[in-house]
Amino acid sequence: MYDAVNGIAVASNVGNARTHALVSPSGAPQQSQASDEAAAMAAAHAVLSALYPTMADDYDEALEDGLEALNANANKVAAGVAWGANVGQQVVSLRANDGSSPSETLPGGTAPGQYRADFTSAQFRNMDPFAINSANPYLSSGPPALTSSAYADAWAEVKDLGNAAIPDQNKEEIFRFWRGSGGSARPPGEWLKIAIEVTNDPTYELSLKGATRLFTLLGMALGDAVIPAWDNKFTFRLWRPTTAIREAGTDDNPNTVADPSWNPRNGSIGGSPEHTSGQSTFAGAGSTILAGFYCDDDISFTFEGDNAIAGPRSFASFSAAAAEAGRARIFAGIHFEFSNQGGQSAGQGVGDEILATQLLRLQGQTHNGQGCPL
Repeated sequence: MYDAVNGIAVASNVGNARTHALVSPSGAPQQSQASDEAAAMAAAHAVLSALYPTMADDYDEALEDGLEALNANANKVAAGVAWGANVGQQVVSLRANDGSSPSETLPGGTAPGQYRADFTSAQFRNMDPFAINSANPYLSSGPPALTSSAYADAWAEVKDLGNAAIPDQNKEEIFRFWRGSGGSARPPGEWLKIAIEVTNDPTYELSLKGATRLFTLLGMALGDAVIPAWDNKFTFRLWRPTTAIREAGTDDNPNTVADPSWNPRNGSIGGSPEHTSGQSTFAGAGSTILAGFYCDDDISFTFEGDNAIAGPRSFASFSAAAAEAGRARIFAGIHFEFSNQGGQSAGQGVGDEILATQLLRLQGQTHNGQGCPL
């Protein structure tokens, strides 16, 4: 959607035109010839129809309704649709062989410290980035050694805070709110929902150009954040706290004592190797993009999680939401704090790089103050 809208701005040589994300503006019509709103709708329609073909009829209907609601010049709408559809089709083609499929599985391990189950989405560590130059700067140097005091401290913390046998309403609410189970928006999608909530506030409402830029920056950051997180999971294949606590007698650490009956508040062990936390990496990336885009971290908002039991939660800032999202995994009993911190740092790095290098103005000043995009 951003490239469809921005392409028209570039062709029209307007002052707020920017660099493209994936699709060159070459061949784009001018604003006097085409509706950028129609172009945005058609681009979204093309991508969604390709990704979810079984829902194509629904997307067709949504596009038809959206175009009708524009009540605009028919020729401009048609030109916008043609350009937007072309952009969407190019995006699908450009990402067709990006490494996100087919699925790759890392078999579960049996040694002390190793994740026991199969890791069935390991291919994402090799996915082509949307925006960052390389994931290497954001890779972890590894978790603490099983025999270290740092490991024992993190082990003791999650054993206490994530214990299903210890009732705690506050921790239960936080864990459920950020759970991101199957059928939900999942952890990356929560940050898109936050962005929707914020942009629906009249104080932070955006133009079409601004909105497509924000959601593109956010989408690229969340997409690229998976690469270092999944690379770390594949490389270190660290066991989850449940296994670590139940089998502590095998870790050669005198400060950990096995508890075979321990269960996590989450109710399951966790679906991938522990280090680093994907939830925390997405939170670091999402919060960094939102704070950078608005040049202000201290924007308060309330949004609804995917678990109705948890209800809505309010936050004073994007970073506060990110911090809670990361800690939720400790309260759930499925992550260690060192993997939360490592994930947050990596995600913040991804977000900072994207803000500094992507979708920059073609004319005039690009940044304001400390790397804050105009």
